Order: sequence, then C-alpha cells, then structure tokens
Amino acid sequence: MLIFTLSLLTFVFGTSEIVIVGILTDISSSLHMTNAKAGTLVSAFAITFAIATPLVMSATSHFPKRKWMLFLIGSFIVPNALCVISTSYILLLALRNLTAIVTGVLISLAMIVASETMPIKKRGLAISFVFGGFTLANVVGVPIGIVIAEWYGWNATFMLTNFLGVLAFLASFFVLPYNLSQVRSSIRDQFSLMTKPRILMTFFIPALGFGATYAVFTYLVPILKGMGAPKNSISLILFGYGFISIFSNILAGKIASHNPIGRLRFVFLVQAVVLTSLFWTTNHFILGLINIGLMSLMAILLTTSTQLYLIDLAGIYQPNATGLAASLMPVASNVGIAFGSALGGIVYHQGNLMNVTWVGGIVAVCASLCLYGYYFYTFYC
Repeated sequence: MLIFTLSLLTFVFGTSEIVIVGILTDISSSLHMTNAKAGTLVSAFAITFAIATPLVMSATSHFPKRKWMLFLIGSFIVPNALCVISTSYILLLALRNLTAIVTGVLISLAMIVASETMPIKKRGLAISFVFGGFTLANVVGVPIGIVIAEWYGWNATFMLTNFLGVLAFLASFFVLPYNLSQVRSSIRDQFSLMTKPRILMTFFIPALGFGATYAVFTYLVPILKGMGAPKNSISLILFGYGFISIFSNILAGKIASHNPIGRLRFVFLVQAVVLTSLFWTTNHFILGLINIGLMSLMAILLTTSTQLYLIDLAGIYQPNATGLAASLMPVASNVGIAFGSALGGIVYHQGNLMNVTWVGGIVAVCASLCLYGYYFYTFYC
C-alpha cells in the first residue's frame, strides 16, 4: 500500500509537470504569444526544480518526513488552484515555479521512502513502481488533461491537478508511516557529495538522456499537427505515447538488474537513431506514429538504474547525504528537460520545426559518449 501511495504521488506530480506540454499551443493562443515562448514554461519549471530541489533537500534533511511530506502536498494544491484563474504569462510562470519547488522535494522524498522501507533485493522493483507513476501520468493524466482543455479551456486542466493533489494528500495522510528516518547533517557535509567525480558523471547521464527526449517531446503537439493529425486525435496519440512508456518502465527495471550503466551506452545510441529518424518518417503519418512510439519506448530506460546507482554511491562516499543523492536523479532529469526544451525552442524559433529531431539525436550521442568517459575514468583513474 505504501508503494502504491508513493506511485500516486509521482503520478500526480508527473501529470502536473508534463500536462503543460499537451496544452502548450492552447496557452500560447490564449495568452497571445508564440509556441516557443510558451515552451519556456516547461524549461523554467525544470530549471527551478533543478536549482531548488538539492538546496531544500539538504536544508531539511532533519525534518520529520511524514509531516514534511504532508505539508508539501498541501503547498502543492495552492499554486495549482491559482493557475485556474491565471490570465497572464508572468503569473502563470511564477505559479509554475512555486509548484516546481514542491514537486522536486516530494519526488525525492518518495524515492528515499521507497528505498528505505523495502528489502535490498526489492529496491529496484520498488523504485521502478514509483517511477511508474510518471509513466501513468503520460498514459492517463496528460490525455485527460488535454481533453479537459479542449472542452473547457486550458485553465480547467489545473482543476484536474488540484483534485489529484487532494487525493494524494488523503492517501498519504492514512498510509505514510510515522517512523521514517531523520538524518542530521550539515549542508556542507551534504554537498561534499558533489565533489566526487563519479557522482558528477553519473548526474550528467540522465541529464543528457532526458535532454535528448525533451528537445523533441516539448514540441510534439506542433509536430503532430504538422503531420496532419486531426486536433481531436492528438490526445489519443499522446495516450498511446504514454501507454508505450509503460513498457519503457518495465525495460528500465530489466536493465537495472545487471550491468545497468554499461547497457545504457548502447541504449543512447539507439535513442539517437530513433530521434533523428523522425526528420524523415514524419513525412508519412503512419511511419511517423511508429517512430514516435519508438521514441516513447526509449524515453525512460535510464531512470531506475541511475537512481539506485546514485543512492548506492552516496552510501559509499557520504551515508548522511542519501537525501541529496535521491534528489539528483529527478534534478538531473529536469536539468535535461530544461536544457532540451530550451535548445529545441531555439532551433524551432529559427524556422524549421523538424530540426529539433537532429538536436535530440546529437544530445543522445553525447549521453553515450559521457558513459564511455565514465567507464574510462572508473577503470583507469
């Protein structure tokens, strides 16, 4: 029941973060701005998430986890409610940034609780289930959010995330245990973990992996419209994208079972081929959809492996910094989201939307090269 509740939390926060992609064109039209500018709502959320999460996690490592998590869930509900009545880009940006801070800390805490409360042999499965909440957000949350936006306007989508936030609060109140660990450690001791080269190199692997995906995924709705997808079918296509990512999450657990970091070298090379192929396959509707499905399959293969590896490295270098270590995977993914969506936005702004596929492919190759560099350092330094 605890893992289910933690998965519900990541589902709620995943929906809140990702649904903005599906309603991006609605927001840009309503607030009279370009799609590229609306895309900054994605990158700004990710940047705030990335900067605030490790700082807050380090400063609050000694807080009682149950009370702190319940407080944060309550804090998540307020800015989402205000997003419903938001009528300006600046206000929406500010509210999204507040949500990003809460989201980053709660996701990190969910990972810690899952890791600490499960037997060692089941940690990978537990982490995979918690990450599965993000997958379910793609499958269920985002398409429902898009349908609500089509029927009632994009503001109404935030009523959905608000309702989900209330459900998450109630579930957490009744299920979260009282005896969760507390670790007293100075911020200096916590951040000493970031001086370790293996930690830093491991951090950049998911950052580049997610950057490759989000250089394209952020602008998937305009790409689908360019392919000739009917407007009322886009939510269904995104549902299919999310459904396929379920298998990506399953494969992530398989990869984490044996030599995970080594396997990811080849995963990123395949991802590069899949992303760059979109440049040509989107000229044909069916081929384009198949290619987008493959993009979904490759999207989150790295998550479970890098999350567990970072926590294990913290146990070696700085056991009192597991909270910070648990935040690094979500932070790295949001650094990648910010980097990828911003880079994609720059290319999109220059004229040819489909050039974002080349950007995604190049970033995926860089992720693979980073892993080869990691292996060289591990064995020869």
